[in-house]
Amino acid sequence: MSAETDSGDGALEGQVREAERRLEEAAARAAEAEERAAREIQTLEEDLERERAGREEAIAAAERRLGEIEAQVEDAERRVQAAEARAAAAEASIADEMARAREGAAGWLQGQLDTLRREAERR
Repeated sequence: MSAETDSGDGALEGQVREAERRLEEAAARAAEAEERAAREIQTLEEDLERERAGREEAIAAAERRLGEIEAQVEDAERRVQAAEARAAAAEASIADEMARAREGAAGWLQGQLDTLRREAERR
């Protein structure tokens, strides 16, 4: 029985060593998987940060462009107002000139009528 006990102990010891070896392999694979996962997470975080930075840069550029456009719109509105003021002044000046021309024409016609009356009275 002693030989059977020794062989039973040896078989048990072999099973324990095999279980320990499998456990170590599994632990090594788990450590490798954890390292790969950590690298992948790091890569994803870096990608996310680059995308976030790119988005923020695009937003900042769009805000700058919007500011430029708003400034251009304000400048255009000022130019339109100035042009409208010049047009109104020109229209007023034209109206004044037309009124003077009408007055001049009316005065000339009145003079012609007066001349015709005087000539008619002389006859």
